Amino acid sequence: MSLIQAQKQRDLKYQASTLLNSSRDLGWSTMFAELRSHGPYEQPGTAGPHLEIALAVRGSDEGLVATKFAGSWRRVRPTTGTIWLRPFATKADECRMAPSAWEAIHLYMSSVVFERLKDDYNLPAGPESSIRYSCGVQDEVINQVGLSVLSEMMSPTAAGRMLVETSSLLLAARLAYAHAETELIRLPTLTPHRLDDGRLRRVLAYIEEHLAEDITVADLANVACLSIFHFTRAFAASMGVPPHRYVSQRRLESAKATIATGRASLSEIALDSRFSSQSSFTRAFRRATGMTPAEYRRSLR
Repeated sequence: MSLIQAQKQRDLKYQASTLLNSSRDLGWSTMFAELRSHGPYEQPGTAGPHLEIALAVRGSDEGLVATKFAGSWRRVRPTTGTIWLRPFATKADECRMAPSAWEAIHLYMSSVVFERLKDDYNLPAGPESSIRYSCGVQDEVINQVGLSVLSEMMSPTAAGRMLVETSSLLLAARLAYAHAETELIRLPTLTPHRLDDGRLRRVLAYIEEHLAEDITVADLANVACLSIFHFTRAFAASMGVPPHRYVSQRRLESAKATIATGRASLSEIALDSRFSSQSSFTRAFRRATGMTPAEYRRSLR
C-alpha cells in the first residue's frame, strides 16, 4: 500500500481531528505529511501500514494525550516539540485526548528509506520494524527535520522533492541510531569527503541537462556511483550546500534568465522550474529576490 493510498486509514484513525494541509499533491515519494489540529476525543486503537512520526508544532501545556499500549497507559502533555513514534503495523489499544487544541505534523515513512541505509549502517533485514513505540520523546534532530518538512509542505520550493528525499533519509538514520530496540552493528563514517573532480563534473552536468525535469538525490548518487548517504555529504562538502538547495538555486537562476527573454509565460516558467503551482513559484521567487516574477519582468523593461 502506497503512502497516499493509506489516506482512509489515517482519516479513520484521526477522525476527530481537522486536516489542515497535506503533501498529497506535491509528488513526494519517500514520505507523506499531514498537518492536523487535534482536540478532545477517545477512540479504540488502530494500526497503520507505515511508520509514523507525530511532532507537536503548536502544542499545549494544558492538554493530555493518553495512549494504552501493551496493557499500560502512557500519558504525555502535547507541548511544542513533543514526539510520538509508531513503528510499522504497531497498534495502540486505545487513545484519549483531554480538552485542549494543539497542532501536529504527522510524517509517514516508506520502508524503502530504510533499505537505502542498510549498506551504510549494516542494518539487519527489516530494520524499520525494530523502531521502538515511544510517547513523549524529545529529539532535536527529529524536531528540526520535521519543521523543515512542514515548511516545505506549506511553501513548496523548486527542489522540495529532493529536500524531502534527503529529510526522510536523515529521519531513518536518526531512528535507526537512537530509537531502535537493538543497537546498530556499525555506524557509518561521518567525516565528510569532497567529491573528486570527475564525479563532481558529471553530477553538475547532469543537473544542468535535467534542470527542467524531475531530479532525485538517488539519480545524482547513481551518477556519482556512491550511496545516497555518502553522496549527500560529499556534495555538500564540495559545494557548500546540500544537493536540493543547489538544484533549487540553479532553477531559480534559470527562471530569472527565462523571464528576461520574455519568450515564456510565468506559468510555463513555474512548471519548467518544477514548482507545483505558479503561486508556489511566486512565493519562492520573492523570498530569493525580494520581488515577484512579474515585478522582476517589469524591472527589466
